Amino acid sequence: MRDSSINLRILLEQHDLLDRAATLLGKSRSDFILETACERAKTIVLEQVFFCLDEEKFRQFTALLDAPQEANPGLERLLAVKAPGAQGIVE
Repeated sequence: MRDSSINLRILLEQHDLLDRAATLLGKSRSDFILETACERAKTIVLEQVFFCLDEEKFRQFTALLDAPQEANPGLERLLAVKAPGAQGIVE
């Protein structure tokens, strides 16, 4: 059972288009919208995690990852500060 709802105000043309597409797939409008929106959301999330590079770009990318790190005094200071409430944590 679904626990939540989403209400949308849409143009009549959009409503008709969604109904037509849903009908063509034998789905209800709600099921069509939910399925389509979730597919698009997954694609967007995955694009933030996975990406494709051609061979040359991949070589450049791995070279940057493999290169020695430059000194970063600000990061070193940040990492030297103990987190609040971390007194009881054994390192």
